[in-house]
Amino acid sequence: MSIASTNLKGIVAATAILVTFSIPSFAQTADSRDEEQLLLQLSQATPEQAANIDRQLKALWAQSGSASADLLLERGREALEDGDSLAAIEHLTALTDHAPQFAEAWHVRASAFFGIERFGMAAADLEYALTLNPNNYEAIYGLGLIFEIVDRPDKALDAYERALAIHPHHEEVTNAVNRLKPRVEGSAL
Repeated sequence: MSIASTNLKGIVAATAILVTFSIPSFAQTADSRDEEQLLLQLSQATPEQAANIDRQLKALWAQSGSASADLLLERGREALEDGDSLAAIEHLTALTDHAPQFAEAWHVRASAFFGIERFGMAAADLEYALTLNPNNYEAIYGLGLIFEIVDRPDKALDAYERALAIHPHHEEVTNAVNRLKPRVEGSAL
């Protein structure tokens, strides 16, 4: 074995060790209660890693800290899944009254309002949810959908791009941006 070959193997090994210890490892996930760290990881993740981080963030955002609030959120979500938007609104309104600082309550109630095409009420709830949690890319995406429905493509695109800045691998948001960008910015000849 030549000296050049031995040196090359040493350089490759040293580089591998350096890279291994200098790049943040997504195998070692952040504390699932550390929103800031999860959001940082999400912005740098691969699509596969993003799916896991997305689940962790949604679980974190769903924690109210109150058993009664958790029960109302669960009932509201179940009613939505059953297609009963009015029952969902009742449960979620009780939740927003009980825990007005719980952003997820406003976000989920917006989904219920959206389901019965009360877009103004849905937008108001989403905007309030975003004052409480400005990083909720799902709420931002929801605002984008409402803007798109009410034929405000420029505002919709802005919302979608804001959501993508937080979650670069959000498939629905990516599709929405790809759909709207040519309409808003015009298409090349």
